[in-house]
Amino acid sequence: MNISNDKVVSISYELKVNGDLVDSAVADNPLVFLYGHGQLLPLFETNIHNLKTGDSFEFSIPYADGYGEVDEEAIIDLPKDIFVIDGVLQEDMLVVGNTLPLRDSEGNELNGTILEVGDTHVRMDFNHPLAGEDLYFTGKIIDVREATSEELSHGHVHAHGHH
Repeated sequence: MNISNDKVVSISYELKVNGDLVDSAVADNPLVFLYGHGQLLPLFETNIHNLKTGDSFEFSIPYADGYGEVDEEAIIDLPKDIFVIDGVLQEDMLVVGNTLPLRDSEGNELNGTILEVGDTHVRMDFNHPLAGEDLYFTGKIIDVREATSEELSHGHVHAHGHH
């Protein structure tokens, strides 16, 4: 069965950036997704379209088609006092390199990475961690199957009977 819209696809893969492994899934614990439902980068799906179980793949996605350029406006200084909970500054969270979930003024959850901790502010980067990076994928198609009607109506895969 070939990969096309509304198929459940299982893959093993390695993602490298500048030769460094940054993400992977092995055959025993593959990435499983509903093809054509926007769960993966569009160009990733384009590159595996029509492949079948057992096929291998190898391709690059330029940063413009991946997670985009680094947006300097997504690097912001936040007042340190927003990290006060019950009157106590949460200093154990404020470590350079930590990624923290925060909410914007509309209540949307955003993940930001701490770049710098100052006396009165915390500089955070809300860009995707792979923004500005070209992505290099290698992998193998482990399985392709028809999605169930429930998976299609929910828009995602149900693994082992779980929602």
